[in-house]
Amino acid sequence: MAHTIFLPTLLRTLTQGADTVQVEAATVAELIENLETQYPGFRSRVCEPDGSLRPFINLYLDGEDIRFLDELETKIPSGAEVSIIPAIAGG
Repeated sequence: MAHTIFLPTLLRTLTQGADTVQVEAATVAELIENLETQYPGFRSRVCEPDGSLRPFINLYLDGEDIRFLDELETKIPSGAEVSIIPAIAGG
C-alpha cells in the first residue's frame, strides 16, 4: 500500500511543486530510496553522504519522530503518513 508523504517547500522543486506524494515502502530507509528513484536528488537533500538523516531534517511517522523509534529502520505500517520537516533555528 502507498504511504502519503508530506513535503516541505524546499523539496517541492523535485516533485514539480507537489506538496504530497504517494510512495510504497516497508521501512523509512526504503521510503527514501524509493523517493530517490522517483525524484532524483531527493536522497542528497535529506541524507548525509553516509546515508544517515541530515541533522536539520526531521521525519515523522504518523506524528512520531523516527529518531525516537528505529530511525531509518523504522517499519512503516500500512497507510501511514510521513512528514518531512526541516528544523528551524533562530531566536
